[in-house]
Formats: sequence, C-alpha cells, structure tokens
Amino acid sequence: MTIHKEGYTSIALCILFIFVLNALIQFYFPQAHAFKWFIYILSFLLFVIILQFFRSPNFDIATDEKMVLCPADGKVVVIEEVEETEFLKDKRIQVSVFMSPINVHVNRNPIRGVVKYFKYHPGKYLVAWHPKSSTENERTTIAIENSAGITVLFRQIAGALARRIVWYVKEGDVVEQGAQFGFIKFGSRVDIFLPLGTKINVELGEVVKGGRTILAELQA
Repeated sequence: MTIHKEGYTSIALCILFIFVLNALIQFYFPQAHAFKWFIYILSFLLFVIILQFFRSPNFDIATDEKMVLCPADGKVVVIEEVEETEFLKDKRIQVSVFMSPINVHVNRNPIRGVVKYFKYHPGKYLVAWHPKSSTENERTTIAIENSAGITVLFRQIAGALARRIVWYVKEGDVVEQGAQFGFIKFGSRVDIFLPLGTKINVELGEVVKGGRTILAELQA
C-alpha cells in the first residue's frame, strides 16, 4: 500500500492544520486535560481519514483484449441503455460506479488502445447520484479505441464533495489496460458507455474494484 501523489499536498496541509490546532489548544487551555485529549483524538481520526483516502493499493492487473476492467472502486448504481450524445452519438449501455469518500479514488483505463477523444467540461457540483450530474457537473470525457476498432467511452464526474478532477491522458495517447488515467478527490462517480450487445458482468448495487473487477465482456 502506498500514498498516491495527488495526496501529498492535502496530507501536508492536514498535518500543518493539526499542528497549529493542537499548539493553540495547549497554549490557551493548558489545564483542560479532557478537552485536550478530545482534540487529540479528533486530530488523529482526521489524519487517518485523509491518509486512507489517498491510499493507492499495489496489485497485479490481468489484462485481456475482450474484457472491460472496472475503472474505479465503488458501487454500481446505474445499468441502462442510453443515447451517448457528446462523441459517439449512438445508443450505448451505461454502467455507473459511485465512489464514496472511503473508496480508493484512483481511476484506471478499462481497456487498452488509443485515446480518440478527450474533453474537460467545467460545471456544477450536484450530488453524484443526481440524474443530471453526468451532463451538468464538472467532468471529463475520454474515449478509447482498441485494436479491434471497438470504442469505450467513460467519464469522471465530480460530486458535491469532489472539487478536483485530475487526468493524465490526452488525445492520441496509447494507454494500457488498468493503468491510471486520473484521480477524483473526495467522492464522485465514473460512467462507462459500452457497445450494445456487450455482456455486463456486474449487477446494480454490486461493490466493485478498479482494475480488478471485470465489468463487461466485449463482443467481436
């Protein structure tokens, strides 16, 4: 288990805040022992929460051209047929994974291939499960085409707590399946748009793991 690079600044700020807070408590309330211990415990819990949020587990990734890996840790909240209007402009099967603040927030490429489309959209911060969050919230849209000419599109979507989306890809990049393509801070969701006829291997409410759960199987 390691700490993700996106967490270095947040962890440093957390440590600084805890240090200043505890110094002030010690200075202004030197005799309030119960109160001081209460603040010490809260400070420790805050540090642990921030630390676990930015954890980045190490594991082997099994790649397969026909498989679609889950791009994020979380819970499946949507499986439905929709019209994808931004880039593909056709009917797709949408699978959405909600990421709570306690999940690992590393985002991983669901397939290997070439990034055919990328766009960042500024927007609102509706709760991640709101029906309009996928079209009105701050988000990125990424489309990857594999060697068989099949395109999978997916979106990082900010939520009410997620105030920063980070991405590491651009159009024309050749990306590996399971490699990191981004990170979302403090809870949100990822939508994946798959071709009709794709075999979906997950169910609504299922807990999934990014880079490990096989989300679906592409049909030739």
